[in-house]
Amino acid sequence: MITGIKGTRFRRAAAVTLTTGAVLAAGGFGAAPAGAVATPTIAAKGGFVMNNGTAATLYTKAADTKLSTGSTTKIMTAKVVLAQPNLNLDAKVTVAKAYSDYIVANTASSAHLIVGDKVTVRQLLYGLMLPSGCDAAYALADKFGSGTTRAARVKSFIGKMNSAATSLHLTHTHFDSFDGIGNGNNWSTPRDLTKIASSAMKNSTFKTIVKTVSTKQKVTTASGGYRYYTWENTNKPLLTGYSGTIGVKTGSGPEAKYCLVFAATRNGKTVIGTVLASTSISARTSDATKLMNYAFAR
Repeated sequence: MITGIKGTRFRRAAAVTLTTGAVLAAGGFGAAPAGAVATPTIAAKGGFVMNNGTAATLYTKAADTKLSTGSTTKIMTAKVVLAQPNLNLDAKVTVAKAYSDYIVANTASSAHLIVGDKVTVRQLLYGLMLPSGCDAAYALADKFGSGTTRAARVKSFIGKMNSAATSLHLTHTHFDSFDGIGNGNNWSTPRDLTKIASSAMKNSTFKTIVKTVSTKQKVTTASGGYRYYTWENTNKPLLTGYSGTIGVKTGSGPEAKYCLVFAATRNGKTVIGTVLASTSISARTSDATKLMNYAFAR
């Protein structure tokens, strides 16, 4: 509240300033000129946002600094799967005990796949991207890698992930895992991850999956019966709380901290970006919100 100052002109000017600030906070991005938009401060160590239509850079913070990516790695996992020639999304994969053992051994995020169940490739992609299932990632790597042993197939699949990064001309990205649980050599940058996500979003199946808030999937059991898996998107706070959000993927871990690749469309403009190594789940959501507000206002 402003007190102790007289004069209609001052009060009117103050009211205009306060109203403009309120409009920006509420998301009315057309109300202020682009030059008046302050560059946001984010908690994350690195951030990048671009206009997905023009590829114009809209924001950078340590955009080319190599950082651990956590489960945002799974964007590339899905991209590699969806790029397979003659892909049958309805092909069934039998859940192996190795997948659940891997979850237990690594205390990893899980789609809670049950050994012996027959799950389609499409369902595995939902299990990969919504609950961030490392078991689903393992199943996909095992299915789409080449080799006579599981270890060989996984190694082959990770090789495909790195080849895909090379084909996108990403020089600051390397994968040593199919899910982000790396062995010290799994990293990317905010700029590179944004480019990976932008490429992945060109695939209609990927785009449909990552904007899904929750899903209920019917699978066949080992005995020939059926059961349902229900998965919620770990990106739900942004998907339900920010108008126009269309994905993409969360990530976290002891080294990665809290990561988020995000995208949204408003008034025909799509922005896409990444924050890496934020300080908490709420902070990464706040970081992404600030960056999207800023990007849409420019």
